[in-house]
Amino acid sequence: MSDKAIENVLHENRTFQPSEAYTRTTSITREVYEQKYQQSIENPEAFWGEVAQDLHWFEPYSKVLDWNEPFAQWFVEGKTNLSYNALDRHLEQKGNKTAIIWEGEDGEVRTYTYAELTREVKKFSNVLLNLGVQTGDRVTIYLPMIPEAAFAMLACARIGAVHSVVFGGFSSGALSDRINDAGSKVLITADGGYRRGSAVPLKRNADDAAENTPSLQHILVIKRTGQDVNIKEGRDVWYHEAVQNVSEDHDAVPLDAQHPHFILYTSGSTGKPKGVLHALGGYMVNTYLTTQTVFDLKEDDIYWCTADVGWITGHSYIVYGPLLNGATVLMYEGAPNHPDWGRFWKIIEDHKVTILYTAPTAIRSFMRAGSEYPNSHDLSSLRLLGSVGEPINPEAWIWYYTVIGKEKCPVVDTWWQTETGSIMITTLPGAHTMKPGSAGVPMYGVDAAIVDADGHVLGANEGGFLVVRKPWPSMLRTVYGDDNRYKTQYWGEIPHVYFAGDGARRDQDGYFTIVGRIDDVLNVSGHRLGTMEVESALVSHPAVAEAAVVGRPDPIKGEGIVAFVTLQTGFDATEQELKAHVAKEIGAIARPDDIRFAEALPKTRSGKIMRRLLRQIAAGQEIKGDTSTLEDVSVIEKLQKAPQQ
Repeated sequence: MSDKAIENVLHENRTFQPSEAYTRTTSITREVYEQKYQQSIENPEAFWGEVAQDLHWFEPYSKVLDWNEPFAQWFVEGKTNLSYNALDRHLEQKGNKTAIIWEGEDGEVRTYTYAELTREVKKFSNVLLNLGVQTGDRVTIYLPMIPEAAFAMLACARIGAVHSVVFGGFSSGALSDRINDAGSKVLITADGGYRRGSAVPLKRNADDAAENTPSLQHILVIKRTGQDVNIKEGRDVWYHEAVQNVSEDHDAVPLDAQHPHFILYTSGSTGKPKGVLHALGGYMVNTYLTTQTVFDLKEDDIYWCTADVGWITGHSYIVYGPLLNGATVLMYEGAPNHPDWGRFWKIIEDHKVTILYTAPTAIRSFMRAGSEYPNSHDLSSLRLLGSVGEPINPEAWIWYYTVIGKEKCPVVDTWWQTETGSIMITTLPGAHTMKPGSAGVPMYGVDAAIVDADGHVLGANEGGFLVVRKPWPSMLRTVYGDDNRYKTQYWGEIPHVYFAGDGARRDQDGYFTIVGRIDDVLNVSGHRLGTMEVESALVSHPAVAEAAVVGRPDPIKGEGIVAFVTLQTGFDATEQELKAHVAKEIGAIARPDDIRFAEALPKTRSGKIMRRLLRQIAAGQEIKGDTSTLEDVSVIEKLQKAPQQ
């Protein structure tokens, strides 16, 4: 890791204030935020102890935090249960309130009240117990976006099994690696799931994975598509058959606050899978608070996070955070463009969605498809928009704010990670000025800073490394089975701080702007440039819908800049025109050496651009590493065959 600072080259000066109409409804003002934030930093134990009292504890904790760097214990000796807090705790007052609205890609809709959801989770818990799952056992979940995915997670939490959700787009090899690393006893899967009108063969992938998983005893299969699957006698169990004969009663198990809640393997790794381990008590309290405050939850909200439960966003802000707050959650199974690019907007119109939380990549795809799709639907129910997954470039932010939000919905751009468990940096709606492209200010309890490689804090608008200087409740506790990897990777790079792996800067107002992963920082003639800034400059050109920037080896400059660009439908631009535009926006040092036009960029099914593959293409290298999460493998083939400038 270079100790040279990341240069601040992109200047975005537009700001937006939340409307007066919105600020009249919000419970958090700027003054309230500042007072609470100060308390959370100066006296974190008192702050988090007070938040935790909103939730149910079977046995009280004796101490809020026991910190032995880099290992934390939150809510020491407390006993609780996340499933109980997300379900049973609400039954008296919210039993008849809708907990989940689910829409399948084929148009099927199912709804569950809190009472109905609790009953389903209790039955699922008993099915797992009948399969021999005990407290502390690991269970792998490999499902499409169906309600049973939430049932399975909440049932594991209820009985104290440690769940490991594997995204349904992963290959059988990736699945078996994760089963083996966790030592899972049971795999929960489905016959298949729908994606762009086709049935994805999940059970077939599960069968292939199970050939090399000695710890696996049973595969529990949920019927979704009705496709023919192989059922192995003695190992495989149909869920709809197993659930018929179980009791609807189950008491949630009191669990120690340090109990391992789940393992989530970070995507895209090519070596040994890295299982991020989160513990029960701290994760529960932090996700509860961030969901409530960042999304300014109201009793009648219909909240839709478009992520998949296979990612941390789905864990924290589809299943756990919203249900801990007694909210109504929308889940959607399929692709955003099936049968056309109007699908998301139709869902919002049909279900009167009030909060939309989605990814910048999706937003840029919607931009490219054209404003006529959202404009043909009634989006007036929306009151708050959110962005998650990667930095959002200013032009996409503006489009989201104006076309989707009609300039009345605040946009909460959120920075956080699988490892952090919950949102770390954002603007609170109604309380903070919004700056397109800037994530915002730290959430409660987050002592964030920009430092150099020696840990020295940098000044305003100096680019450096984003770190967190104090423990927070939802932090990862370790890498599963590998404490040393946890210590060296997250707490060993820069002394005595959590190193996020992201480059960022902090402006004079205390707002953090993330400029990209440190791995994605370009070193051009001794200048360190964040890829996000070059991408944002490209997307600010009216013809550009999306851009991904990577480096390639250059014998003179060290690294050359290669930009992969997708144009807006009906627009055209030349390579020289775009190079000149970047130079005009942020300076000649950032002018791309090579611009390659592409019909599409290689993305995972969750919408993230796989820059690792683009770096290999830019360097003329053979494609290596796992590509099983790619939405469309043919995109890579087309990019490899495309003529180079």
